[in-house]
Amino acid sequence: MVWIPGGTFRMGSDKHYPEEAPAHRVSVDGFWIQPTPVTNRQFRAFVEATGHETFAEIAPDPKDYPGAKPQMLKAGSLVFRPPGRPVDLRDWSNWWNFEFGTNWRRPYGRNSTNRGLDDHPVVHVAYRDALAYANWIGADLATEAEWEFAARGGLDEAEFAWGDTGLNPDGREMANIWQGQFPNENLTLDGYERTSPVGSFPANGYGLYDMIGNVWEWTSDFFAPRHTDEPAKACCIPKNPRGAAEAASFDPRQPQIRIPRRVIKGGSFLCAPNYCRRYRPAARHAEPVDTSTCHLGFRCVVRPAEAEKT
Repeated sequence: MVWIPGGTFRMGSDKHYPEEAPAHRVSVDGFWIQPTPVTNRQFRAFVEATGHETFAEIAPDPKDYPGAKPQMLKAGSLVFRPPGRPVDLRDWSNWWNFEFGTNWRRPYGRNSTNRGLDDHPVVHVAYRDALAYANWIGADLATEAEWEFAARGGLDEAEFAWGDTGLNPDGREMANIWQGQFPNENLTLDGYERTSPVGSFPANGYGLYDMIGNVWEWTSDFFAPRHTDEPAKACCIPKNPRGAAEAASFDPRQPQIRIPRRVIKGGSFLCAPNYCRRYRPAARHAEPVDTSTCHLGFRCVVRPAEAEKT
C-alpha cells in the first residue's frame, strides 16, 4: 500500500453539482491506501479462500423490495447497454439494464466472462462484498474525506487529480472516461470501451492510479445531499469526518424502500462531458448498498491504529 501523510484540505466544490457543495476545510490523519482498485485476480483469490458469494449472485429477498414483480427477484446486476441512438438523458433506463446471471465472473451478461481481465478492476460488487474483501485482508474502505484527500494527490482545490490544466492537457488522455456523445457515441480515444487494466493511465501526485475514471469506488460514508458548512474558525476544522447518519441516506424518492446509500467517488469509463462530469476528486454520488454495476469497484485502506491490531 501507499502511505498518505494526511493533512488539511478543502473538500468538495462550489462550481459543479449541488451535492458537492459547500466546499469546506477538513483534516485527515495519515493512512495507507492501495495504489489501484482491487482487480479480478485479487478478488478471485478472496472468493476461492472464503467461498464468498457476492450480492449479485444471490436472489433478492422479497421482503426487502415491497411491490417488486416476482419475476424480477432473481440474482443479477446492472449492465450498461449503449442504445445506439440519441436518447433522453434524464432517463437512465435508456442505457442501464438489470440482467439476470450477471456478476463479477460474468461482467457483461450471463454469457460473458472475465477471462483475460485479471488486471482489470473487479466490478459488480455491492458494498458488503467490498467490505468483506477489505476485512479479509485486514483493511477497511476509505471515508469520503480520506478518499478525496488521496485522489487530489497533494493538489488542494485543483479541478482534476492532475491539476488545473484541463481534462486533456496537451491532448493527453489522463483517465479512462467516455469520449463522444454519451450514451450512443463512444469514440474510445483513450483506447478502452469499458474498463482498462489498472495503472493504464498516469498516477497522481501520491502515486495512486485510477482515482479518476475506470470505475467508481465505494467509500464507507453514508450519503447526504450536501456537505457540512465551512467551519467559522480554524480551530473548528473537522478531523477525520464521517458522513451522514444511516437514516439520512435513504432515497426520498422511494420512501417505501429503506435501503441505505453510501458515497461513491471517482467517476468511471461512462463519465462524459455532455452528461456526467464526475471525473474529479470533489465529485460524489449516492449508491444503494444493495446495488452492483459494471462500472463500480473499490480499493482498501489501512489506518495506523488498525495496523497495530493485526
